[in-house]
Amino acid sequence: MTDPQYADLGLPLLHAGKVRELYSLPDRPGRILMVATDNISAFDYVLDSTIPDKGIILTRLSLWWFNRLSGIVANHVASTDVPEAVKGRAVIVQELDMIPVECVARGHLTGSGWEEYRSTGMVCGVRLPEGLHDGSELPEPIFTPAMKAPVGEHDENVTFDEMVDRLEVPDDGERVRNLTLSLYRAAAPVARKRGIILADTKFEFGKLPDGTIVLADEVLTPDSSRFWDAGAYDEDGSLVSFDKQYLRDWLLNDSGWDRGSGARPPALPDEIVQATRARYLEAYGRLTGERLAV
Repeated sequence: MTDPQYADLGLPLLHAGKVRELYSLPDRPGRILMVATDNISAFDYVLDSTIPDKGIILTRLSLWWFNRLSGIVANHVASTDVPEAVKGRAVIVQELDMIPVECVARGHLTGSGWEEYRSTGMVCGVRLPEGLHDGSELPEPIFTPAMKAPVGEHDENVTFDEMVDRLEVPDDGERVRNLTLSLYRAAAPVARKRGIILADTKFEFGKLPDGTIVLADEVLTPDSSRFWDAGAYDEDGSLVSFDKQYLRDWLLNDSGWDRGSGARPPALPDEIVQATRARYLEAYGRLTGERLAV
């Protein structure tokens, strides 16, 4: 658990994750206050630097998407009437029994999927055509789940069958796979019309007491997705991103940090902080057509 940034709300802290803090609402049973901080994580570390206004960007963009995807699956948002101290970066959500899977949809091959494909020709047990490269568009979107791990540890990429075997209710596996791919297929054309390629994204789901599965956490943000500039994309691998990849690339290539050393990543220079923030704002503006006043 990371140190909470909003403990002065006077509410019982339930959990402080990499980015979000969850607070109990004693006078509202079954409801939780979910606050998005400005923390940013990379390579399973919560960095010492923050990205100003990131929590607001993630919350506003998630709400925009939740509204547009509600015809596919209900979501966990109960209210946006939150304490003034966290206004704009928090929502009140339904308390859920979370399904412990990161449900990843991939329409393009990159990241850990690209690394696995180079070794095996597969991603999470899904066989892909030969001759693909980093950035290749896949013949059709694929579902590549990862089992959730504690903060600071790697989520474990698994095959669909392995995921089903570990779920308390095996039928949930087919349900979340279908929902994940339906959401991706609905969102990708929306993003493309706005000049953004949705290369991949992850969704999280939870269950209401009656067993209904709903969409939870965040959705289709620069933290949970790879957004590429459609105008700059080409099949030779030119990938201009509006997400965390810019920051990851700096850490791996220019910071002097050795990922395998066990040492924490260094603090981010101001120019990297500001450039990352600008990319998040660009993604928000392109997708929603609005300028976020922060």
